[in-house]
Amino acid sequence: MQVLPTEVDPASPEFAANRIHQEALLVRLAEELRVARDDRSARALARHREQGKLTAAERVEQLLDPNTPFLEIGALAARGMYDGGVHKAGSLAGIGVISGRECVINANDAMVKGGTIYPLGVKKGLRLQAIAMENNLPFVSLIDSGGAFLPLQSEVFPDLDDGGRIFYNQAVMSKLGIPQISAVMGLCTAGAAYIPAMSDEVVHVTGTGAIFLGGPPLVKAATGEDVTAEELGGADMHCGVSGVSDHWAKDDADAIAHLRAIVARLPPPDRALVATRPPRPPLYDPAELLGIVPPDLSTPWDIRELIARVTDGSEFEPFKERFGPTLVCGWAYVHGYQVGILANNGVLFSECAQKATQFIQLCDKRGIPLLFLQNIAGFIIGRDYERGGITKHGHQMVNAVSTCSVPKITVIVGGSFGAGNYAMCGRAYSPRFLWMWPGAQIGVMGGAQAASVLVSVQNAQRAREGQPLITAEEAEMIKGPMEEASRREGDAWYSTANLWDDGVIDPTRTRDVIGLSLAATRNTPWKNPVGYGTFRM
Repeated sequence: MQVLPTEVDPASPEFAANRIHQEALLVRLAEELRVARDDRSARALARHREQGKLTAAERVEQLLDPNTPFLEIGALAARGMYDGGVHKAGSLAGIGVISGRECVINANDAMVKGGTIYPLGVKKGLRLQAIAMENNLPFVSLIDSGGAFLPLQSEVFPDLDDGGRIFYNQAVMSKLGIPQISAVMGLCTAGAAYIPAMSDEVVHVTGTGAIFLGGPPLVKAATGEDVTAEELGGADMHCGVSGVSDHWAKDDADAIAHLRAIVARLPPPDRALVATRPPRPPLYDPAELLGIVPPDLSTPWDIRELIARVTDGSEFEPFKERFGPTLVCGWAYVHGYQVGILANNGVLFSECAQKATQFIQLCDKRGIPLLFLQNIAGFIIGRDYERGGITKHGHQMVNAVSTCSVPKITVIVGGSFGAGNYAMCGRAYSPRFLWMWPGAQIGVMGGAQAASVLVSVQNAQRAREGQPLITAEEAEMIKGPMEEASRREGDAWYSTANLWDDGVIDPTRTRDVIGLSLAATRNTPWKNPVGYGTFRM
């Protein structure tokens, strides 16, 4: 493969200015992650310790194999939402190695609102199940939850993608042969009781773990019966009488030992056959990315500089390098895994879409996963481009992205706007993982463009009605709030709070995050290409 050259000058004023801006974003990211991780009340921690419980972070740390990475999912989910205190949407979750086996882990954090489930907590749980099903990963639940947050029950309970879908997915996962293992370490109330009940094996901690469809207050209200939580759904009863639970544990540490033993007994996965070679670091320092990426998304920069700091040996074999050059396509290795890369170097033209469609088909037939590096304002527009078939060619690319069978991984490193988001495998196109840089933005279009379109639409309406056009002052009154809303609702923090991505990542860690994502996809054989829909040729 070719070694990519670099034009970066670390001594330039532009590099220094870019680095200062990006480092400020990393400071903010570190603070956001710290708050999500550590902002718990002393009272909640004291209550935890009184019960002899480990925190969610301690449970996960003890569960994982020593010195192995943990790929956290939804670290900033629900950030700033509700009352601002539902950190991580109520659970610590991600992909980690247990007894040598990659697993999805979801640990309720009972120090966040007592572990009650908010709407974003349901969405996060469904996302984790999707990851487990797509990648054939065992699902390990560390349960310590008071059930649904009742004041928001209309957003948690009834719809297709609400709480009931979690149990539906559990049944589907069981049919698919995906192991599901639960440890009941605290309350497991109401519908949440089905999580252990529908698991393959259940570990139950005595004294603190309790499973019941209705807790003691509800039983008292409904039947008049006085009963304790331990009598109603404790480990002794469920392990010795009902049979709901399979393994009795004296405390959290004992339960974790049981979980590790259960995972160790699982049969090995039937892994995907994928081209690999010994990994090598890039020739260029990934830390230089901080000086390469400009603060203003409208300032162009060469996406090949990113590729050179992500791929093994900074090597890259381009495809159709001179055709549709604003879309860079080609092959490389990342942490030893072969990938096909599609990366933006400007807007998408017809030639770009045609090249992408062919490239995706080649990778699909050869079993090569796809990596999308998004920095895209959208497709080119205008009369001549429409006459040249830009809509038709864009459809071909979207069709190929939608229906290819190899794993897809997306990283939004700049703008992600309009149909460009779709064609470059945005969230709606089911990438196995989607990550976002702190300075990235997402939306139908940029704020300034959206504001100008809104003014134009109103002027057209006034003209049809014979009214005077909007004055400059009125236009500013329209544009200001629109630009502010686009900025606020299009930044990486808003995106990750709503789980439009799997997490905001440090740009200098992009290579490692991609490598861990690729490793997770190997736990199931990839489907053979099944063909495509109709391409309007």
